[in-house]
Amino acid sequence: MPFDAHALDTLDYSRLRAALRERTATPMGSELAQALCPVADAGRIQRELSELEDALFSVSLSLGGIGDVRALHGRANEGRVLSGQELLEVAYALDGAMTLRRSIAANSRGPLLRLAERLGEHSLLVRRILESLDRDGQVRDDASHKLRDIRRRIEPLRGRIRDRLTSSLEKWADVLQDNLITIRRDRYVLPVQASRVGQVQGIIVDASSTGQTYFVEPASVTPLNNELTRLLLDEEAEVRRILTELSAMVASDGEIAQTIETVGELDLIAAKAALSRDWRLNRPETAPEAVYLMQDARHPLIDNPVPNDISLGENGTNLLLITGPNMGGKTATLKTLGLAVLMHQSGLYVAASRARLPIVDDVLVDVGDEQSLEESLSTFAAHLQHLRYVLKYASPRTLILIDELGSGTDPAEGAALAQSMIEQLLAQDARGVITSHLAPLKLFALETPGLKNASMGFDLDALAPTYHLQVGQPGRSFALAIARRMGIPDDVMTRAETILGPEGGLLERLLENLEVERRQLSQELEHAKTARREAVIERERVQSQRQDIEQRRHELLAEASQKAEAAYAQAIEQVRGLRARAREESARPRVMQELRDLRRASQQERPKPVQPVEVRGDPLKVGSVVNVPAYGAAGQVMEVRGDELVVQLGVMKVGVRRRDVRLKDEAPVAAGRAFVGRTASTFQTELQLRGQHVEEAIEELRSSIGEASALRETPLRVVHGKGQGVLRRLIRDYLKNDKRVESFHDAEPNQGGHGVTVVNLKV
Repeated sequence: MPFDAHALDTLDYSRLRAALRERTATPMGSELAQALCPVADAGRIQRELSELEDALFSVSLSLGGIGDVRALHGRANEGRVLSGQELLEVAYALDGAMTLRRSIAANSRGPLLRLAERLGEHSLLVRRILESLDRDGQVRDDASHKLRDIRRRIEPLRGRIRDRLTSSLEKWADVLQDNLITIRRDRYVLPVQASRVGQVQGIIVDASSTGQTYFVEPASVTPLNNELTRLLLDEEAEVRRILTELSAMVASDGEIAQTIETVGELDLIAAKAALSRDWRLNRPETAPEAVYLMQDARHPLIDNPVPNDISLGENGTNLLLITGPNMGGKTATLKTLGLAVLMHQSGLYVAASRARLPIVDDVLVDVGDEQSLEESLSTFAAHLQHLRYVLKYASPRTLILIDELGSGTDPAEGAALAQSMIEQLLAQDARGVITSHLAPLKLFALETPGLKNASMGFDLDALAPTYHLQVGQPGRSFALAIARRMGIPDDVMTRAETILGPEGGLLERLLENLEVERRQLSQELEHAKTARREAVIERERVQSQRQDIEQRRHELLAEASQKAEAAYAQAIEQVRGLRARAREESARPRVMQELRDLRRASQQERPKPVQPVEVRGDPLKVGSVVNVPAYGAAGQVMEVRGDELVVQLGVMKVGVRRRDVRLKDEAPVAAGRAFVGRTASTFQTELQLRGQHVEEAIEELRSSIGEASALRETPLRVVHGKGQGVLRRLIRDYLKNDKRVESFHDAEPNQGGHGVTVVNLKV
């Protein structure tokens, strides 16, 4: 069923429509924005949100210059002939639509392609119109062979007529009013004085408004004028034939209506994207059940709003009772949730950093002071009418928003009625937000499952609300405190406190004590968070220093290895030189002595080789690399369970017996070579990309794949988080095109699932 119109008006949905309409570029989009309504179709909502995401991050929808030609298409279908300007308007609109289709096909990630396919192919019609008409809408000379021939004959004929009349000007100079040639009724004539018109042989075509001048067509040019008139009539007939033909082509193009309708839908999507940028909106997730979760939620139509977290349906909280002073933001918080639900189900992003919202059938609202003089209804009676409607349709599939429940009548009776209604709403498993000033409801919420207290913060020192929602704590009214700060006489305030009595202020004092304890706990929590942040920073600093030291160690080892190689090469050259000199008999003793000295020095400088440690006991242990012939692969021993081993083979773990595996020898390291830079022992195979921008994440992924490929490290674990799936999709788009990647897949459910991509590299 359609959403309640009263709820849409109360939650400022009309202002949302107006904001969208301001951002549309076409009349079709403006109409759709004005007619926008929330729906309860989960599939349609997801499709529209995906189309909006495509328009935000992939396709730039430019719709300027595409006019509404539906009426022109209708006139053509009725058999009417469109003017040249009207035909141009049709051509420009269809050409813009086809340009839009090409842009979507080239840039869309998929969601908008469905709409692009509905934009028809009108190339033949557009080309025919633009070839036949100039920019002013006039039919071109080359629109047809016949028209070109007619117009080629008209201009020379006009010249002949002007030449003949020019030669007659001197002959009739005495009787002419002015010595010039003019055109009246598409015929060339001479202006003759009315009193002497009889002296000119010819036809009177027209007269001046004063009657002093007659416009006479001399007999000598009458045949030529007749020929010109015939050609002009032929030209007019041919132009009309061409316009009729083009109009018929417009009428026969059955895809025009669908194309223009689709342009309107794309215009609305472009307006939604512009609104998302202007209002800093984010895509909501669809909750599978009646659970509402909004982080940093704000009302998009309020200037400088204070963000709040709103949660319903989790931890047994079905209804939230917000109490506190007037003007504290209770109604704004209530409307924030309601408008977010309507925006979500209208295919729009919402004003929150993160949101999970269910699909509801309706939003049931009772907000504001609605007296009706025509129906003789008081405020209380008007509230009761709405509350009756709310109770009738309340369910887990509806959102309940009630402002000032129990107001407008005696407080005691109002509290009793309010409590009874809340019990009924809980019995119907409804979800919603209720605001009130009634103290008994605060106590009722403390002891009622499913109903939770909340309040809007208030700074008593500044005598101003903070607009922060405090869940779990009932609000104080601050009525007496505010009255005293506002200057009400002390004797009046003292009398009010006396009338209230000690019992009357008991709840306020309890709430005050709770507020003090809450502030203290908040301060302690903030100190703990600060200490934790400092500890994390210190740990990261120490880790960074350790990595720097390790890196420096490897660099020094590599440098030493290079120096050793250079010294060894120099020694070899010296030995070769000595051998060459040793061929001479006289120099041989001295050469042999130098060779013995060089060998002795080399043995003293060269470090002693490290003796291999003899493996004693069981050679198979955790960390050993073994071959598993049954699987045709090698892997690392993860666990030793007596005669059973757990071996990691790629992405899976297998259990095998000791006798079914073979210990794999480690590959020897090439002597005299060192890898300068990060080694396999220090390379991190897990890459954290959560919370990064797309460009930053892709660049870090590219760098890590290159380093891992050089070190022959595989697989890599890329942690991108689940979120809305945008970063995951873009990372996988990159991996598809990287030639160093052999395959990739989701991690095991207990190791991150969809939030982690395991990348296998070619080695």
